[in-house]
Amino acid sequence: MKRLFDFLIGFLLLTILMLPLVILMLMIRVKLGAPVLFKQTRPGLKSKPFEMIKFRTMTNDCDLNGFLLPDADRLTPFGRFLRSTSLDELPELWNVLKGEMSLVGPRPLLMAYLPLYSPDQARRHEVRPGITGWAQVNGRNAVSWHDRFMLDEWYVDNYSFWLDIKILFLTVRKVLGREGISAQGEATMPPFTGNHCSKKELS
Repeated sequence: MKRLFDFLIGFLLLTILMLPLVILMLMIRVKLGAPVLFKQTRPGLKSKPFEMIKFRTMTNDCDLNGFLLPDADRLTPFGRFLRSTSLDELPELWNVLKGEMSLVGPRPLLMAYLPLYSPDQARRHEVRPGITGWAQVNGRNAVSWHDRFMLDEWYVDNYSFWLDIKILFLTVRKVLGREGISAQGEATMPPFTGNHCSKKELS
């Protein structure tokens, strides 16, 4: 039922949003350049890699040595707007249609994080990753990694069709309120470096 719901709603949204998506692509091309889409390999169900697609939100500006500047320095006001409104996530509807993602589930993180998870944290891959999730409606990027993983684990243990519906409605409210867009002092969140968390992060 979850997969059928994902496919039907994903197809409906892509059909309705086709024109706005084309307009967004043109605006991104003008303001940020090419490529319009950001593609990155992420772990999906059972940690199987897939290519997640999003709208680009950052420039390719580099320092004098040719290395990319920090994310916060490459995130333009237009890119910040795309992130705060979650418009950059819309291309992930294609991942939903392909069965690589769900509308609701733990957000797909970096492949590099896989060996850093505890056994409980790794359980987030027992379900398909989502465009939104329980952690996103309970703090988004403003919560600590510890709390985020705890929320993801809770979802894995308790997910249901009606919980997904609730999360989708809460997501709309969070996006309209632009809550939890980033952690303090970060473009999104600080990198996850494992479970040697400080007391401050665990509090």
